Amino acid sequence: MGKHTQSIDNKIRNRIYGHGKGWVFTPVHFSDLGSREAVASALKRYRQSGLIRQLARGLYDYPAMDPELGTLAPAPDALARALAGRDAVRLQPSGAYAANLLGLSTQMPMKIVYLTDGRSRTVEIGKKQIILKQTTPRNMATAGKISGLLIQALRHLGRPHVDDEIIARLDRRLNDDDREQLLKDVRFAPAWIAEIMRQLGKEKGNETA
Repeated sequence: MGKHTQSIDNKIRNRIYGHGKGWVFTPVHFSDLGSREAVASALKRYRQSGLIRQLARGLYDYPAMDPELGTLAPAPDALARALAGRDAVRLQPSGAYAANLLGLSTQMPMKIVYLTDGRSRTVEIGKKQIILKQTTPRNMATAGKISGLLIQALRHLGRPHVDDEIIARLDRRLNDDDREQLLKDVRFAPAWIAEIMRQLGKEKGNETA
């Protein structure tokens, strides 16, 4: 192995270590360190040595370990960020996964759906599917905000299933900043969800009155 190759290998390894266990990445994350061929060769060597794990074509992680459970599966958010990162697109958790993140459902779905302003794609990791689903600018207007998570979670549950208990659970999870954000983003929600957002947003005013 030449000095130049060794230098690229070391830089790639240092970047992997720098991000820490659980990091999910693609070759694009190292494109500033060397040619596509050099990066691919380094990742192949590190995969063969067991330092990193190949999850799918062009997708890797620096696996986290648990003393009892052994090698852990990569976190859905880490996977989605890696898939979207190279295209500089935004993500919004959707469906059952959004409901799970808000504590409205205890079940982690086998199909984890993210809305995106990039192209649609699906990646299978073990028994799980990570689905990036292209959507409208309106749906992405609240991406990465508590309002976006709430809108998608309530859409998934459906109006007939959103009762006082669901609203009370949401209320317990929200801080003052969250409530302000809900009121700002009411215009992006369907009418029935907008009504709930206003109700939750006004709770802050009631507490301070």
